[in-house]
Amino acid sequence: MDKLEILEGRKQQVYEKTKEAEAFDIKCETTSLSGSVSQRACVFCGSRVVLYPVADALHLVHGPIGCAAYTWDIRGALSSGPELHRLSFSTDLKEMDVIYGGEKKLLASIIELVDQYSPKAAFIYSTCIIGLIGDDIDAVCKKAAKETGIPVLPVHSEGFKGTKKDGYKAACDALMKIVGTGSIEGISKYSINILGEFNLAGEAWIIKDYYEQMGIEVVSTMTGDGRIDDICRSHGASLNIVQCSGSMIRQAKMMEEKYGIPYLRVSYFGIEDMSKALYDVAKHFSDNPAILDAAKKLVSREVSELYPQLLKFRNALSGKKAAIYVGGAFKAFSLIKALASIGVDVVMAGSQTGNSDDYAGLKEMCDEGTVIVDDSNPVELSKFILEKEADLLIGGVKERPIAYKLGVGFCDHNHERKIPLAGFVGMLNFAKEVYQSVMSPVWQFAPRKGGFS
Repeated sequence: MDKLEILEGRKQQVYEKTKEAEAFDIKCETTSLSGSVSQRACVFCGSRVVLYPVADALHLVHGPIGCAAYTWDIRGALSSGPELHRLSFSTDLKEMDVIYGGEKKLLASIIELVDQYSPKAAFIYSTCIIGLIGDDIDAVCKKAAKETGIPVLPVHSEGFKGTKKDGYKAACDALMKIVGTGSIEGISKYSINILGEFNLAGEAWIIKDYYEQMGIEVVSTMTGDGRIDDICRSHGASLNIVQCSGSMIRQAKMMEEKYGIPYLRVSYFGIEDMSKALYDVAKHFSDNPAILDAAKKLVSREVSELYPQLLKFRNALSGKKAAIYVGGAFKAFSLIKALASIGVDVVMAGSQTGNSDDYAGLKEMCDEGTVIVDDSNPVELSKFILEKEADLLIGGVKERPIAYKLGVGFCDHNHERKIPLAGFVGMLNFAKEVYQSVMSPVWQFAPRKGGFS
């Protein structure tokens, strides 16, 4: 098969690990190359995926209706109570609003929605057009907060001003406006906030239950099944646990600087990383040996039940090949380990928002011949999958059609999914999904397997 000719402006963002390869120096954390059809989303979308799961807040998109439609119900984030987050509100700016400004319309919309839904707070998202016409949403939010009596928080997420990662920063900046405004009375010494966990398919509940079994109080989750009151008092926790570092590491660093709360980076995916996430927290609270004892018992019980089931999948999947393309590179680390535990080799690993340290870590983890890629596009992904003869692609909703058109199995590891993949039970779900996808008899009919064309 002919090798793919990489676009000139992207050659430094693709690396193949070989003995003959030049020194590892992958280019990353840059804007997407024009015309490459990046799989990334915009700044606005980045802010929405972080803040969306706050269930008792109003989420109002200031801009054309298309922006709100694009991000409606954008995560499979479940709530144990209110579901205001699942409604999509927009100021629906038209041509005349663009000409004369949309500030009056925005203020009227906020007041009307607050009167109707009585939210605990309101997030107001700027879109591209707002950055162009110059609406002062800070002033509008300040006035609206005074009139409604609730926090009205501007989210400076104009889509054109950077990458999806800049949207994460805008979301964290908005959250920090309310962190520290609530009472911390009664919070345990052994307490944590879980950052970067969005309760996809109920995953935050699984993780929270593990920590509570260890005797740890979870003050808030940011932002899965999130509540404004919990976020306001989150500065009373003793430790921050950052699950999705790409989206929430800024939040952890700002809370450490302002409130002195240390943080740990963890992953809740796969046996190895899930166990480590529990042990790391227990070791942080080393003055209470009962917490570590409880963690050991929990891990022992869960692994003893899970491991025999995984062996059945490993026997069937041994030698199969997978390509990984996800949002954050830290997620790829866990996927490589989890796939290895069920006998699947990784032949491509890439992300949309990884940094140089992330990619250096991927290089160390990956086998010789593995392609490492930053901010890829459909053409590249298709050619890498075919060149490396992958049996499976793990990605998000935008990558699913690529896999199916190529006759390759697909596993959804993005934020729209409805099946939990976190925790020990999540590892079993993941193994089942990989097995069912890769071993499906339908692939024998794919052209690349000699089937019908």
